[in-house]
Amino acid sequence: MFDTSQAVSAGIDPFEMAQKAGEMGTFDGLAPPIQVALFLGAMALLTAAVVSMTAFTRIVIVLSFTRRALSVQEIPPNPVIIGLSLFLTLFVMGPTLDQIDSKAIRPWMDGDATGVQAAQYSWTELREFMMHHTRKSDLRLFLDLGKVENVSTPADVPARVLIPSFVVSELKTAFIMGFCIYIPFLLVDLVVSTVLMSLGMMMMPPVVISTPFKFLLFVLVDGWHMIAQAVSLSFTG
Repeated sequence: MFDTSQAVSAGIDPFEMAQKAGEMGTFDGLAPPIQVALFLGAMALLTAAVVSMTAFTRIVIVLSFTRRALSVQEIPPNPVIIGLSLFLTLFVMGPTLDQIDSKAIRPWMDGDATGVQAAQYSWTELREFMMHHTRKSDLRLFLDLGKVENVSTPADVPARVLIPSFVVSELKTAFIMGFCIYIPFLLVDLVVSTVLMSLGMMMMPPVVISTPFKFLLFVLVDGWHMIAQAVSLSFTG
């Protein structure tokens, strides 16, 4: 059996390899139990795909920055952060998922397209989303590192270049947003520290006093509403 990791190291796009295999009838000729086994194996890669090929990375990092800026480690707990990030991802990815449903999933379920064709249509929609939110500098970096040439259109960019470029771009954007979130809470810490020093309360940890004020500030400005709005609108540009 051909190893996809060998294909990637050789400069072959696994999606193109799957399409060619489908055209030769390789997958359609397999026994149903083997097809089910391959499908279940592909589902194991779903977590990696959700993290690296959708808006999840940016959203979960921004929410984590928000929790850290509030000087709390366990509120909200991790399941809440991950759950909110997942559903915000579904919200942001709604148009792309609708296109995948209409162009890939429904034709495949109706028998109008093969599984390979449905996967190719899905990859095309995800490619457009990732390409739109990938910085040109990051894309150029991985094109140069991978020595990929003859790229004249977005469709010519291989998956092994686009995916890491997209993830790096998302990390940069998330850290910029996290820095902006930290600034008002940092000002609260500075004010509290200055007041405590002026009162001669050197031994009092500033975080004990500043944390309630941070909560108050966050509640007064409806912080979670603003964070959800900001992170959602960041994907519309």
